[in-house]
Amino acid sequence: MGTLKAVFTQAKYTGLFWLVLRLFVGYEFLTAGWEKIESGKWIGGNAIGGFLKGALGKATGEHPEVQGWYVDLVNNVFLPNAALFSTLVAVGETLVGLALILGIFTKFAAINGAIMNLAFLGAGTSSSNPQMMFMQVAMVFAGAGVAYYGIDRFLMPFIARSLHLGQAARPAAALQTPRPVR
Repeated sequence: MGTLKAVFTQAKYTGLFWLVLRLFVGYEFLTAGWEKIESGKWIGGNAIGGFLKGALGKATGEHPEVQGWYVDLVNNVFLPNAALFSTLVAVGETLVGLALILGIFTKFAAINGAIMNLAFLGAGTSSSNPQMMFMQVAMVFAGAGVAYYGIDRFLMPFIARSLHLGQAARPAAALQTPRPVR
């Protein structure tokens, strides 16, 4: 019974599950982002325009896939700034993929990946976005095991020590240099 409990509670064991999940999601993001970068149409281009116009086409009918508020966002923010958002999507997907694969800033990468998947879902594109978003949200709320087999295992404690996070605050009186008594 103790061995079974350890498999489900200790980071060195649960970390293996999260490693596989991170590698899968990271690979999906990395390949999607890298493909966009290599195409030459996304960095500074208007490649996202076609995707967004497709989303606008899904905003009609009795049961539209794209909601009105998202249509307003597409028309007033995304399309006028298509070159910026094309670049952000290509670079963002690539960086999220790399971060998840390496296990660096894992939860931050998972949150940003989930936000991208949510934006794609808002545009009426289902594909693998719901599953990917579910896995990323799970990573965000997972314990320490999510990055046990990654750079975060060493980086996060270093950052915490460097910034003195988690240490009890010393009273102001303890910070003052004692004066000699005369």
